[in-house]
Order: sequence, then structure tokens, then C-alpha cells
Amino acid sequence: MILKILKHDLLKKKIITFAVFIFIMLSALLMAGGTNMLITLNDSVDNLFELAELPHFVQYHSGEINQELINNWSQQNSNVKKQQSSEMINIPGSEIFINSEEPENETVMDIGFVKQNRSFDFLLNLNNEIIEVAPGEIAVPIYYRQRKNLSPGDSLIIQNEEFKLNFTIKHFVRDAQMNPSIISSKRFVINQADFEKMKNQIGEIEYLISFQLNEPEKISEFTNQYSQSELPEKGPAVDYKIFKLFNSLTDGLIAAVIILISLLLNVIALLCLRFIILLTIEEDYKEIGVMKGIGIAARDIKKIYLSKYIFIALSSSAVGFLIYLVFRKSFLRNILLYTGEAQKSAVQVFLPLLTAFLIAAAVIGFSIFVLRRFNKISPVEAIRMGQSNTSSNNKRRFSLSKNKLLSANIFLGLRDVLLRFRLFIILFVVFILTTFIIIVPLNFLNTIKSSEFVRYMGIAESDIIMDLRYTEGIKDRFEQIKTHLASDPDVLKQGAFVTSRYKIINQEGLTENLYIQTGDFSEFNVDYLEGDTPVQSDQIALSYLSASELNKSIGDELPVIIEEERREMTVTGIYQDITNGGRSAKSNIPADYQNASWYNIYLNVNADLNEKIKEYEAAFENTRIIDQQGYLEQILGDTINQLNILTTASIIIAAVVIILITSLFLKTLIARDKAQIAIMKSIGTSIDSIKIQYITKALFVLILAIIIGTVAANILGEQLLTLILSFMGASRIEMIIDPIRSYLISPLIMILLVVLTTLLSISSIKKINLSDIKVE
Repeated sequence: MILKILKHDLLKKKIITFAVFIFIMLSALLMAGGTNMLITLNDSVDNLFELAELPHFVQYHSGEINQELINNWSQQNSNVKKQQSSEMINIPGSEIFINSEEPENETVMDIGFVKQNRSFDFLLNLNNEIIEVAPGEIAVPIYYRQRKNLSPGDSLIIQNEEFKLNFTIKHFVRDAQMNPSIISSKRFVINQADFEKMKNQIGEIEYLISFQLNEPEKISEFTNQYSQSELPEKGPAVDYKIFKLFNSLTDGLIAAVIILISLLLNVIALLCLRFIILLTIEEDYKEIGVMKGIGIAARDIKKIYLSKYIFIALSSSAVGFLIYLVFRKSFLRNILLYTGEAQKSAVQVFLPLLTAFLIAAAVIGFSIFVLRRFNKISPVEAIRMGQSNTSSNNKRRFSLSKNKLLSANIFLGLRDVLLRFRLFIILFVVFILTTFIIIVPLNFLNTIKSSEFVRYMGIAESDIIMDLRYTEGIKDRFEQIKTHLASDPDVLKQGAFVTSRYKIINQEGLTENLYIQTGDFSEFNVDYLEGDTPVQSDQIALSYLSASELNKSIGDELPVIIEEERREMTVTGIYQDITNGGRSAKSNIPADYQNASWYNIYLNVNADLNEKIKEYEAAFENTRIIDQQGYLEQILGDTINQLNILTTASIIIAAVVIILITSLFLKTLIARDKAQIAIMKSIGTSIDSIKIQYITKALFVLILAIIIGTVAANILGEQLLTLILSFMGASRIEMIIDPIRSYLISPLIMILLVVLTTLLSISSIKKINLSDIKVE
């Protein structure tokens, strides 16, 4: 009997049941996909680190090293399991031609050529095997494969005026240290014979002094030990925590947004389900009263109705999970490309299945909650009245005779929404959620693409950024460039900065290293969360993560070792920085050229940027020169590409939701209003007038929802992005909104969809006549 009732009810409400089925299916699909992304990302990154035997600590150093000193220190340190020092030849992009006749002049990447390591820190191919290349062959980072659409067999040429070497691309590199685009260094693997040819002919040598520890959890202790030693440290130092964070950032962000969209779709499904249940109760009110009157228990009646919703929940979640299995590789494409796939674990198999059916469980639980209304139905009242008493006493309000501003049809449409707003609440809330689904990814994408995003990278906004690569005589070149720019009439302003490693004394009284950018910040300054620019030589500004870890606030003192003397520096500002692990500082103290890691010049020009960049590239050797927008696109390119795909998918999903919910709601509304429509037609109201009323109802609800949904997306979306990026060093993100796309194009698309769907959904009013109305 239950099967017959189930079949009859599903056929009776095909459209609304189909819509709920689709929403639950999409929610289960995205929940399973997002969950699997997070699990696979974690497992694959860990697997890549294990296969590559990733070092726990790496000190990059420009200059000579004393390997015997490093060996002795390592042998005496109980934390050290293995130590390895490897050479990397850094070559400017102007001397590198990747499958092109044009050099890599505009790259922001530090391009290094290495031979395969022998102890640990292995560079892997796309099968996660240790790369071995023959003379004349080269393995290229995946970053360049994606940006330049490279294939095995393509060429790479290294050439300057005195030296030329041709390579054929053999493999693509998975580099556990430098995979992500946000890490602005990339390693190319060549044969040892080619490495020796290049070593004394081209580029500059940089050393990677790497350590594996017996107990990785003691990384902080080891870092302090290294900083207090006399070992080389002319360059950045990074640890495996930073490697893990940067390797997980892009896909972790995408997975989080996918799960958010899944939850929003589930809320929409629950709202639709509530609508179905209440509609069914109203239609079957008299029959329910009869069943209760002849002694059938309320719980048995509920079982009959609940069986349908259990069937819908389980079948739609199952279909969603099956579709996820079919498209699983699509969810994981970027993860599998950059890290490969680890051996499947039980968690990876069963957790996506569990989360998909948790969606079903939520639907079933919600159905049980709503069906409690059966307990309130009186058999006598149900049999006598035949329907629930939901009539409104507000009919006299908003009288048509008092309307002086709007046309009669528009007024009647608005009036109906206001008088029966409880009926329209489902449409209203769903439109709010679909607005949220569209606007949040759109704002995420626009924020990260915007040139203003540099404010979260610890650098000031400028037209052109110059980075000087380490070579002999770099200080003199730095001064020469500053002098040249000072005499250039096209330069509106310039700022020159040197970033060096300084020793500071932390809360425990131990010394640790901190990168401090020095220079005059009056022309090029960052945005501060708190406080302001350090002006005096005893003032310092800290990045958000540095301030948090050191437990420092505005006005606190921070001891810094400057020229071998301890100086108490007053914290004057706290800013955001997601680069270099989020740990940095700024101060107007004399530059420490001896321990300098980076030389940067920012400038604004009153000329064509491309022409000025070409002019400066010809004038300044070993200098990376790029406009700020190009810098952002290269550093954040992978994240931007993934967000582009997600934004497109979000808009498509939202469009499907809008079409389905508008259609099912209006068809249901037409069925409820059949008598009223028949009477209106009988007294001469035109079909076009009735259509205008229903379009007005739908658009009025939509426009209210767009306003509220946009405000909610701006506020909550900003908090969500801040939460994600706070782990990297940005504690307060301000959404950078494209008003044309967010406030004009998106609402217009939604309005167009609603109008077209409304016109199609209400076409049946032509067939409604007084003869169709039952009189009881």
C-alpha cells in the first residue's frame, strides 16, 4: 500500500519532486567532491613529501659556504638526521628561451638549474619517480607546462653573448618545495655534465643548505639553533610547515568554497521540502482527519508520508554520489597534476560516501521535524473545514482604490506578495541563497585578480617593481639604478628598499631571525591594520603573523640586534603579508648590505609601462622588471584559474536553481489561485494583465532578495576569505568588488531568468475557466 501511495504522490507532484531531487543530488555531489578534495589534497601532499624526502628545514644562501663547518655542526646537533648542501645556478629570464624566440624577460620567478639530489629533496616526474635526465635533456616545472602549454620534445635554450646551450624537454617536475605559483622560485633539472658546463659560464650560484630532523616537531627548536650558529644564512630560510601550507592553499580554498555551495544547496532543498510537506498536508487535510478519526495513529500516518521523503533523500544522494564517482577526476585534476595521487585509504573511500549520505540524513531529519504538524490536526476540524485555516484577515489593507502611483496590475502583484508573504518566503530565501552562491565566488575572484591585492602581500602599490638578483657588486648596481631613475624625467617617484635578516629577541629571551625591509616608506607605504609607518630609527612595523607569534602590540618594545648592538625598537604598525610565510617587518634603519637577501625598487612613471619596462631591461642587467599587475598574475595565476572555473560553475548552478524553484513555485501558486484566476477572467481581466501581476510578484521577491543577498555576500564572504587567508598572514580582507559584474550584470541575468521562467510557468492560465472550479 505504501508503494502505491508513494508512486501516486510522486507522479502527482512531478515538477516539485524533481526540483527537490536535483537540489539534494547537487548538494550530495558537491559535498562528496569537496570532502574528497580535502582528503586527497592532504594525502597527496604528504605522499609527495614522503617520496621526495622533503627537507624539514632549508636555508638558501647566496655566496660561498664552508661545507666542513656545516658537517661538523650537523654531527654535533642531535636534532639532525641528514644534511645536504646542493648548488643551484640562478639565471635571469632574459637569457632563457622556453619553446619560443622571446626570452622570459617578464617572469617574476627566480629560475634555478639544478642536478638531481642524491640524499633527499628529490625532484619527481609526473609518475612521482625520481627524475634522471641525459645530457641535452631537461625537466621543466609544472608551472611552466601550464603557462606555456609545453609538451615533451619542446625546446629550451640558455643563451647570452658568450654562452649557449640547447635542451629538449624530457620531463615535468613535481617539486615539493617550489610547486605552487605563489612561491616565486622554480627549479629546472639538468644532467650533471650540463650543470658543470654552465656552472662557470653563466648565472650565479645559490646554495640550498637542507636538513632532515629526527623529530620534525622540534623544528622551532632547530630553527633557533641554526640562527644562533655561525652557519651561512644570506637568504631566506623555510621549513616544512610553510611547504605544506603553500602546497595546500589553492586547492584548499577551492574545496572550502565547494563545500559552502553544497551546504547552501542543501538548505535550498530543505526549504523546498518544507514547502512540499506543507502543501501536501493542506491538500490531504480532510483525508488526514478521516484517518485520525477512524483510529489510525498519527505516527502511522506520518510513516506513510515520511516514506516518500526517505525515498527522495536516499535516491537523490545516491545519484549524487554516483555522479561524483564518474567525475571524481575532474574535482581532483589540479591536485593530481601538481602532487600526484597517494594510495587510496579507507577514509578517502568512505568519508565522501558518508558526507553524501549525511545530506540525506539531514533531509530525513528535517522531514520528521516538519511532519510533527500531524500532531496538531484535529479530526473534527479537518473533516468539517476540509483544509487548514490559513486565511488572512489583512485583505482590507493595501486597498486598490487608495493606489495613486502604480498601475493596477503592478499594485495587485505587490499587494498579493505583502498579504501572503509567508507563502512567498521560500522563494525569497532561495533567491537570497542563489545570490550568495553567485556573488561570493565572483567577489573572491575579483579580489585576488585586483592590483589592490598587493596590500595583503606586504608591498606597496606601484606601477613597476624591480628586483635585483644577487651578483658580485650588487650594492653598487643598486646605487647606480637609483641614480639613473632619479634623473629619468618619466619617473614620478621611486622607493628603494633592502630586505635583510636580523636577529631579534623573542618573549622567551631566545634569539631568532626576522626579515626586516629597510628604507624610506614615505612614498611607497603599505596599508596598516593598526598604527602607522615607522619613521624614526628606533621604530618598527610588524606583519600580522610576526606580531601574533611575538605577542606584540602597538607601543610594545622589540629587541633587535643592529650592528652587533641590542636596540629596543618600538612597534608603531601592524600590516598584512601573505608572502614568505607571513613573517616580516619594516623599519627605517640603515640597510645591512652584508646580510641582504632582496633589493627592491618601486616606481611610478608618467609613460607607457611596456615601453619603460623594455627600456629598463635593456639598461639594467640581472634585474627583474615587471608591472605590478603582471606580478600578481604570475604569483597567483593558478589560484585565479581555479577560481575562474569555480565561479563559472557557481553561476550555472545558481541559474539551474533559479529556473527550477521559480517554475515549481509558480506552477504551485497557479494551482492554488485557480479559482481566483477563473473569476478574474470571467469579469474581463485580460490574460496579459494576469501575467503582469505574476511577473510583478516574482520580480518583487527577487529584487528584495538580491539586495539582501548581495549585502550578506559582501559581509559573510569577506569574513570567509579573511578566515582562510588568516593562516597565511592576512587577518582583515576587504572585498574588492567589480560593481558592473556584481551589481549590474549578475542581477540582470537573474531578472531575465526569472521573467522567462515565469512566462513559461504561467502559460497554463489560458486554459483556466470557471467550469474547472469545483464547488463543494
